[in-house]
Amino acid sequence: MKPNTVFKRAYNRGLARLGDYAIASDVGSEPSWSQALAVSRTTVRAIFSAFAAGGLIAYDGRRKVLLRHPVAADYYPEVETEQVGAVVEKQFMQWILHGDCKPGQQINALELSRQFGVSASAMRDYLNRFPRYGLLERRPSGSWVFKGFTEDFAEELCEVRSMFELRSALRFVSLADEEPAWAELSRIGNDHLALLEEAESRFTDFSALDERFHRCINDASRNRFIVGFYDVISLIFHYHYQWNKRHERERNIAAMREHLTYIDALQRRDAAAVTQSCNAHMATARLTLLASIQGVRETPDPGRAWPFPGRLASGERPQTRSRH
Repeated sequence: MKPNTVFKRAYNRGLARLGDYAIASDVGSEPSWSQALAVSRTTVRAIFSAFAAGGLIAYDGRRKVLLRHPVAADYYPEVETEQVGAVVEKQFMQWILHGDCKPGQQINALELSRQFGVSASAMRDYLNRFPRYGLLERRPSGSWVFKGFTEDFAEELCEVRSMFELRSALRFVSLADEEPAWAELSRIGNDHLALLEEAESRFTDFSALDERFHRCINDASRNRFIVGFYDVISLIFHYHYQWNKRHERERNIAAMREHLTYIDALQRRDAAAVTQSCNAHMATARLTLLASIQGVRETPDPGRAWPFPGRLASGERPQTRSRH
């Protein structure tokens, strides 16, 4: 982990939490912040000191009074708050998606570590996750070979993904109101709405938003195996979605609308609606993945093949709820 990453991540979460308080109000005690941010009181004191130095709060005896709400410039850049593994994953995903990588292509871990600005050991640790699934094969020379995917592999993956996703989604609705995941879900919903407004020209930006949305849901499982397995899911689905360009704009727009239905169900804590929207979205993902792998099968027309609960009438804007 980069130096001070724990502090910077907690600091950014703390900034988001300040938005819950009114100007001139007391922001609360160190113990309450320690529990909310899941860090030590020592870290909380350092965060409060940084807030004070930035003119966000002022000390008034034992009270800490909010002077202003945070703005974008107050936050640490995302790259400074990520764990090394997350940095490697993001860089590798971008390389796979935009590097025209095809089955049989060799991967040089050392070259990639230099390109990504990470250690060779961090790069190897990341790549070592995939041979067990048949996605990468390590050669005696130390290089790796990117393998292809079969239809049977895709069917098995979709089955496991559906189980894990639904388990995580139902766990999500039981999270306490103060959990940071709710604020992140609200931001993701708003980002979907913004992207839909410009979908005609920015539909290719959906891949990163899709990964962020499903990562948010799977992280709620608090299950190390589900969270770890999502690396494989993310790699395969986004790789093939990018590889198959046919109907990409329509497909991404339809998926964004499915996401908004799904997000609304989560925010309402409606387990039945969550189950319905999750299963519908997983069925769509399966159809699209199989179409991209088979190649010869034409991707279904998005107007007919992607029905989802609460489909919007033409021109109607989806709604998302904010819990904060």
